[in-house]
Amino acid sequence: MARRAANKGWQMIGSLTRCLAVALPLLVASRAVAEPETVTFKSADGETEIVAYLFKPATLGPHGAVVMLHGRAGPYSANVNRDCALVSRDTPSICNAGTLSKRHVMWGEYWAARGYLALLPDSFGPRGKAHGFGRFTHDDPDRDDVNEKTVRPLDAEGALVYLRARNDVTPSRIFLQGWSNGGSTTLNVMIRQGQRSGFRAALAFYPGCGREALLKPVVTTAAPIAMFLGSDDEEVSPAICQHVAERSREAGTTIDVTLYQGATHDFDDPGEKRQSVPDNAAAKADAMQRAMTVVEGMR
Repeated sequence: MARRAANKGWQMIGSLTRCLAVALPLLVASRAVAEPETVTFKSADGETEIVAYLFKPATLGPHGAVVMLHGRAGPYSANVNRDCALVSRDTPSICNAGTLSKRHVMWGEYWAARGYLALLPDSFGPRGKAHGFGRFTHDDPDRDDVNEKTVRPLDAEGALVYLRARNDVTPSRIFLQGWSNGGSTTLNVMIRQGQRSGFRAALAFYPGCGREALLKPVVTTAAPIAMFLGSDDEEVSPAICQHVAERSREAGTTIDVTLYQGATHDFDDPGEKRQSVPDNAAAKADAMQRAMTVVEGMR
């Protein structure tokens, strides 16, 4: 009788162990994809308080980190941002951590699931422009005070200071990633950084590389850069970016360019419109893996 009871007890323990084996990974995964935390920090302009969204890994730190710079449409979903203006610590807005665009959520969760903090600063909302801007609006004077040359790089540098001060971040392993207008900002941050320590490496997705977008025609920096371009980009010129990369390599910068044949602007946007293009789907999958390889290669 006692032996049967003991056997039954061991069977229950075995069942519990199997349940935990199934449940724990799901719990870990759910933590990694939870709604990001809303944080604030000072831009390096010394005045603007930036609202940002922090995706955190489920595991204990310290972790590497990625600062993600949104494009000209802003960080929020196009389904809600039309009527958004000011986003701040004390101003309720429908533009918030729960209404980020699919691409930013996808990348934030991607980094967090692989053990990296991902920080998405909103450069537009704190300046009253959370609605973002449409295509081909680069000459709109309303964009002057959120421009990618003299304003947004300071937000990225403020993000670097903020992350370096966190005890769950490894200060020497902070990376920079940007898309389109944020990709141009990324290149400008690296131009400003030059030979100084700062961001460990940079990932620039389909940036604008013309004179109106970059501080200089050559990116000279000690940190490596990976650039991801689509051959059929309808908004920016991949050829101009390739020329910038060639000149930058001649100046001693380590810069790798991946050109995806048939891919368009926003090729990594997970929405149906972009991913219905087979070349975009292939480019997205490859670019995500390459981005991870760049970051992991800097250990």
